[in-house]
Amino acid sequence: MMKICFFLICLIALAAFAPVRTAAQSRDYLTESEIELIRDAQQIDQRVDVLIHAADRRFGLLKVSVGASTKPETKAWGLLPEGTRMQLLLDIKRILQKAIDDIDNLSERPDSMVVNIDDEKNKRKLPSFSELFPKAVRSLAAASERYKPALKTLLDQTKEEVEKGPILDSLDMCSEISAATTKLPAPKPPAEVKKEKH
Repeated sequence: MMKICFFLICLIALAAFAPVRTAAQSRDYLTESEIELIRDAQQIDQRVDVLIHAADRRFGLLKVSVGASTKPETKAWGLLPEGTRMQLLLDIKRILQKAIDDIDNLSERPDSMVVNIDDEKNKRKLPSFSELFPKAVRSLAAASERYKPALKTLLDQTKEEVEKGPILDSLDMCSEISAATTKLPAPKPPAEVKKEKH
């Protein structure tokens, strides 16, 4: 009898202190459809564009205008993400971090760059690292410039201290992204780009 009581007490203690997996812990910062779109967008400029649109969607859910495209989404994007205000703010932070990480990884290993196979099929000149990498960084920087005023507005409006962390982190990342564009070579004039494509 004593062994059974001891066993029951241990079982209850284990259940009480075992980590409980809640819905918030299992929530991903991207929807299943967004994850699929990112997997499909292996070329860095396309991947960054997908990540930017994913962040734009969250700003939209927060009812904060960031000057995002008003073009209707395709069915591939699936349902809008769901989440609390805090979860959406964390999503934005994580999406920006993912875009930065993807760009940093490619800058460290330029030979790992993936190029869209359609370009090969169309017999066009395949884009090089020196074309796609700056394009991706500039695209992310343009989005960051759109996000900064919105994030500052969110920071000013928030009454919850806990929300300030992801907002400030996102603002810092936007500043880092903007600063990174100063290290890029100057963009080629449009006439020169057209000449190279032919």
